[in-house]
Amino acid sequence: MKNKVDISLPYLNSSFSGIVTGSGGDLLICLHGFGESGAHFHALEPALGNIFTIVALDMPFHGQTVWNEQRAFEKKDLRALVGKILERFGKQTFSLMGYSMGGRLALCLVEEMAAQIGYLVMAAPDGLRNNPWHMFATQTKIGNRIFLYNTHHPALFFRLLTLWKKWGMLNESVYKFAFYSMDKTEKRQLVYNVWTVMRKMMPSRRRCKSLLARYNIDTILIFGRYDRVIPPAFGERFADGTFPAKILVLDKGHQLISEELGFIIRKNIRS
Repeated sequence: MKNKVDISLPYLNSSFSGIVTGSGGDLLICLHGFGESGAHFHALEPALGNIFTIVALDMPFHGQTVWNEQRAFEKKDLRALVGKILERFGKQTFSLMGYSMGGRLALCLVEEMAAQIGYLVMAAPDGLRNNPWHMFATQTKIGNRIFLYNTHHPALFFRLLTLWKKWGMLNESVYKFAFYSMDKTEKRQLVYNVWTVMRKMMPSRRRCKSLLARYNIDTILIFGRYDRVIPPAFGERFADGTFPAKILVLDKGHQLISEELGFIIRKNIRS
């Protein structure tokens, strides 16, 4: 069953779907995690819906978004899409939330639109550390070719995954996460498509921190205590005191989007 589309944005030859919920006077733009969609952010409405109008877009290869540009999705594209949202809702400024993969995209938006951002909320955010396997697969031609080959011929990958775990190069959680993400052809194809089309969405953490400081953007970083994929230590290194930031560590794993999270965010942005 497909999720109801609340918003559809035509963009060049493409079309972006998403959800709109809440009726608050401020705008909160949300960016989802890998394999998810904007619909996951409906969970925030009970806590945040009277503060924000929440708009969550589906990224390429997610939800009902159709990316037809025959090239990588770039920072300028995300900036243009947010510009369309601001125009549609008659706003000049917005707050921003990114979860997991959406955290990396949120940092890219900080680079592009920091002067217009109120709050920045990132939950279990990707982008705080460069994953060497991700870098090899997306930033080098040979890595991308091997990645494509593995999508259709995964036997070597699974042997290596088992060896890396045996040699202590992967912990149990990361091993299970990688195995689950790649155990079927359609899953491997999605990983390949998303990683490849998003290959230019690589934020500079140093520049982001400088902009967060310059524009005094209140930042909330939320992690799961038991998240072995994106542990709280990543946030502690990023939030180095140069910009206004608060780190929250919840007794959870990687999955953080919930109604409870909405109330935690509300408490921390209103204090």
